[in-house]
Amino acid sequence: MSSVNNTDMNRLLARTTFLLLIFFTKHTLAQKMIDANSIREKMQWFADAKLGIFVHAGIYAVDGVDESWSFYNKKISHSSYMQQLNGFTLSQYNPNAWADLFKEAGARYAVITTKHHDGVAMYDTRLNKLSSVQATPAKKDLIAPLFEALRQRGLKAGAYYSLIDWTHTDYPAFLRDSNRYRIPDDYNRWQRFRQFFQAQVVEINTLFKPDLFWFDGDWEHSAEEWEAAKVRQLILRDNPNAIINSRLQGYGDYETPEQNIPLSKPAYPWWELCMTINDNWGYQHKDNNWKTPGEIISIFTDVVGTGGNLLLDVGPKEDGTIPPEATHVLRELGGWNKRNGEAVFGTLAGIPNGHFYGPTTLSKDSTVLYLFLQGRPTGTLKIKGLANQINSITVLGNGTPLTHKVVGKISWSKVPGLIFIDVPQQALDPYVTVLKLQLAGPVTLYSGTGGL
Repeated sequence: MSSVNNTDMNRLLARTTFLLLIFFTKHTLAQKMIDANSIREKMQWFADAKLGIFVHAGIYAVDGVDESWSFYNKKISHSSYMQQLNGFTLSQYNPNAWADLFKEAGARYAVITTKHHDGVAMYDTRLNKLSSVQATPAKKDLIAPLFEALRQRGLKAGAYYSLIDWTHTDYPAFLRDSNRYRIPDDYNRWQRFRQFFQAQVVEINTLFKPDLFWFDGDWEHSAEEWEAAKVRQLILRDNPNAIINSRLQGYGDYETPEQNIPLSKPAYPWWELCMTINDNWGYQHKDNNWKTPGEIISIFTDVVGTGGNLLLDVGPKEDGTIPPEATHVLRELGGWNKRNGEAVFGTLAGIPNGHFYGPTTLSKDSTVLYLFLQGRPTGTLKIKGLANQINSITVLGNGTPLTHKVVGKISWSKVPGLIFIDVPQQALDPYVTVLKLQLAGPVTLYSGTGGL
């Protein structure tokens, strides 16, 4: 390693700091491009929805390999990956059964892959022949019948679309070690691809009028290179009520963390955690690491307690059936939602951490506080800093009335006492118990130091 003098080191540090400043400034500005107040009305259904189902359907289910990433990461060759087209049959695909299951789970919307990074469209695109209709023995359009089935049942319908396309001959660098062309050196080629993907977005918008566009793959190029502002405008021109996720280089309406649960509420008003039921988005024969219903419901309550939605993923098999393990989780989640949905759907984020050790939500007028008791707690529950009088407490799932005790309230002090609640074991839900506290007025909290 060559030596570096102090002057050179200072210059390097200054340049690095400058570049990082530019990067984070551009990123921050991009995230603020969409004014929250301008979209608040159309975002209301999303804010109330709380639960969506993500569907990763694609040819990768034939061999059970990583969706698109298997050839990108050189686990298999691109040609071997594309041979799966020949085994994609959808022979048992029943969009009505899918929609019935999603509704039974309690979902208010669903999002399905119209095209993943592999470039294979799951609808009858007219822009090339690489689709489930023209390039596979299925000869079926997945999207149109599912959208119809969802809407018949009152669910919103969303379209996942990958901006990147690692199969398209005009797309650069589809393998990590390849540099098939540089955009500045071959603008015409990039422009052809840009026209192609934008035409597909318009095509999807025209054919299906998605309630939601779920973009992916924006990390490979800048907002300027994607023409992200133009893409947003193309969608909203003919579909003004469509909402768009954040993966359009800052030109989206809500944030989309992936797999990892935020420990605090994201800064933007609307957000959604997308998460798999096992370890993979698409169906894989060997992935048996299924999350249990209890784990999913626990995660779900963590998410809604901080004001977010859960977009829970299922990966159908190549024949169009949903694995029984995933079906079991969705049905158990649906049963829990039937018992406790009042505390979930159409609610607001709960009280700040520290007042109660667990997730909470509030009714829209803030006069009802819901406490989520994860696991099967024993002993007495405690709430700190709640200044309101409590008119009643019930176990939401079964209506069991509960009593409470206020400890430490001094008549001449503004500091509220501690609230203790005993919950009998026989009143607990098999997964997550919810307590409904009817308050005398909108929730009022004390978070001071306890001084006079």
